[in-house]
Amino acid sequence: MAEFGAVLYVKDVDRLTAFYARVAGVTISETESGWSRLRGPGFELVVHGIPPDIGRHIVIATPPAVREETPVKIIFPVADLAAARVLAAELGGALNAPDREWRFGESVVCDGHAPEGNVFQLRVHV
Repeated sequence: MAEFGAVLYVKDVDRLTAFYARVAGVTISETESGWSRLRGPGFELVVHGIPPDIGRHIVIATPPAVREETPVKIIFPVADLAAARVLAAELGGALNAPDREWRFGESVVCDGHAPEGNVFQLRVHV
């Protein structure tokens, strides 16, 4: 059982589940119609579909508009920011350029965004 977690509401559950599973290196532990549960050490992320009556009013541009105005940013530990940057781009998201990485305590961190524009952060322990 995870000690911490978050629920992320999205339009395309399958696409965002695959994105976070691959980029963050977490495991898809459960999938039902309309949601998925991803797990990493001590953490779970539930990717939940936005109800259709609300979702039809939300337009996701290509590339997506980055939703920096949200007060929440999910953080995932990874082994390699450069590899995660390539993978994120291949899957329709992005990780900021290396010149936008910074040191935070015992980690090097970098923000990015998922295919629907949700902002996340990746951290490599150094």
